[in-house]
Amino acid sequence: MKRNGSHTERHNLKLVRETRGGQRYEYYPLGRFVVIAPGVCGGRPTFKGTRLEVETVMDCLRAGRNLQDILESYPSVSRAAIQEAIRLAGRALTEQSSRQAA
Repeated sequence: MKRNGSHTERHNLKLVRETRGGQRYEYYPLGRFVVIAPGVCGGRPTFKGTRLEVETVMDCLRAGRNLQDILESYPSVSRAAIQEAIRLAGRALTEQSSRQAA
C-alpha cells in the first residue's frame, strides 16, 4: 500500500488479520463486506474473501444488469454485500463533491 495520503491512512483504517482456509488473510475493512486487501487486485476494493473487484459489479449495474443476474453470476457475493458497495460508492461520491465544492 502507498504511504503518505493513501486511502487507508486518510480514513484511519486498521489492518485486520484472519486465517481463512488455513491461509493468512489481511485486509482493511471499508465495510462489513467490502475491503482493501494488500496484494489483492492492486489494492482496489474487493468483496471480502474474494478477488472480485467492487468496480466489476458496479460496471455490471451501469450496463443495466439487474441485481439477481449479478448474484447468479457471482455466487460468492451476497445481496447485502452488493448493497453495501452501492452505499459506499454513493458516500464516496458525496464526500468528493463536498471537497470540490469547498
